[in-house]
Amino acid sequence: MSGSEIWADVAADVDLTVAPEQRRRIGVVGAGAIVDNAHLPAYAAAGLEVVAIHDLDADRAADVAARHGIATVHSTLSAMLDDPSVEVVDVAVVAHAQPDIVRATVAAGKHLLCQKPFTPDLQTGRELVELARAAGVHIAVNQQMRFEEGIAAARSMVERGWIGEPTAMEFRTNIATDFSQWPWLLASERLEVSYHSIHYLDSIRSILGDPERVFCHGGRRPGQAPRAETRTMSTLVYPDGVGAVLHVNHENIAGDVRAEFRIDGSEGSIRGTIGLLYDYPHGRPDTVELFSRVLPTDGWLPYPVTRRWIPDAFVGPMAGLLAAVAEGGEAPTAAADNLHTLALVEALYASMQTREAQKVEA
Repeated sequence: MSGSEIWADVAADVDLTVAPEQRRRIGVVGAGAIVDNAHLPAYAAAGLEVVAIHDLDADRAADVAARHGIATVHSTLSAMLDDPSVEVVDVAVVAHAQPDIVRATVAAGKHLLCQKPFTPDLQTGRELVELARAAGVHIAVNQQMRFEEGIAAARSMVERGWIGEPTAMEFRTNIATDFSQWPWLLASERLEVSYHSIHYLDSIRSILGDPERVFCHGGRRPGQAPRAETRTMSTLVYPDGVGAVLHVNHENIAGDVRAEFRIDGSEGSIRGTIGLLYDYPHGRPDTVELFSRVLPTDGWLPYPVTRRWIPDAFVGPMAGLLAAVAEGGEAPTAAADNLHTLALVEALYASMQTREAQKVEA
């Protein structure tokens, strides 16, 4: 079997096309850089219509709207929620500001895509999930890394049994991140796990499921600007000897960038790179290679990745939400599922504080 024949099925699995009958008109809350550079370009490329935007900085909202062809700039959240043309609300604000916006949007009966982390704490997340369930409103969370083509392709290969039974997964990232791009993060009491490794954790969950216990050590570089952890080493323990490891450092002063992932199984392995982190924020496509005794492959077989994490993967969570709204069921990153990612984050911070392994309680 040729490489092109092998990859045809994987390409179908990672396709992010939104069917015309699933599309709904979108209103965006927040006009920051991630909306400008990721959300809006991804939605435009997918043929999704953004009809309105609101931000506390009215001038910023007007500028973003003008450049992306958004017809309406709302001066208040209530005006956005009263707009009958807005069917789905995409919330892209900091975590502590999100719950009140979610409560108001649920009360207005509109479906939501929320930024990650979904809420600052697990209890609030549970409350919002129950509010939405009672109101018949769908909430999904913008955990878009699981839709990044490299990660999505790797998940497809695992699900097809091409590496046999998964035994281990790892992310190893050694980069220099200028956190001054996000001034509010410099003073945050939580940083690396809540705002970066949460992507890896959600991606691991999408492939291996939920771990039983975790351990995490977090550290800082002397003299660094951020208050919280910028270097973490985490271990996730699953039943039957399966495990996952994350080694993440944002304070690399040597310049030898590394951003890799690997999944091992009983009959093969998948390895790849996270292209975005080699040239952030522009990035490059991931690389993914498969070694399989099931197919079999002749050594390592490269998968032809063409898309990038930013902006391309950002259509994934919205596409999942729109499918759930149109057809029923749950989105892949539904808020109810994302509570498990939040619980994993909480367990890692508890381990960091106690220096002991923690059971994950969702």
